[in-house]
Amino acid sequence: MARRPFLTEAERADWAAFARHVRALPGRVTPEFSAPPGNGRSAEAKPPPQTEGVGLRRARPAVPPLVIGAQPPGLDGGSWQRFRTGKLRAARTLDLHGRTAQRACHALEHFLHAAHADRLRCVEVITGVGRGEGTGVIRREFPIWLNLPSVRSLVLAAIHPHAGNPGAVRLLLRRAR
Repeated sequence: MARRPFLTEAERADWAAFARHVRALPGRVTPEFSAPPGNGRSAEAKPPPQTEGVGLRRARPAVPPLVIGAQPPGLDGGSWQRFRTGKLRAARTLDLHGRTAQRACHALEHFLHAAHADRLRCVEVITGVGRGEGTGVIRREFPIWLNLPSVRSLVLAAIHPHAGNPGAVRLLLRRAR
């Protein structure tokens, strides 16, 4: 009784077509895929035909990193001016004083998701200025947290509401769709 090969020829061809689009990790070698012995054909398969509009979604363009105090692309000058000058008041405030960095990050994520779900437009987060000469862990990590994928998709702009107080950040949230 002849044993059935683990993969059929069609399955090998599909796998080879898929593997062409995968890049190996640094220090690893991409394996070569060949046809099963005996038929003399290569495992290269034609890409499947593209069907337009059938279950396909357009990929969203990459969102540029958020910089506190800089006008983001896509925000008109009037809205930016109202936000920057403080005429757009914060609907909610989150105070991160006294939390560890990990708990502060989780609290920020939860706070922003809840505010976005409630369709709030502007919120304020108090990070504190830290002690002594250092800037404080939460204040230093805050811009990194704002650029996390789960948070970046919610926040449109960020600014310090008071020039003399860098321990607070006002955030303009994207409109809920």
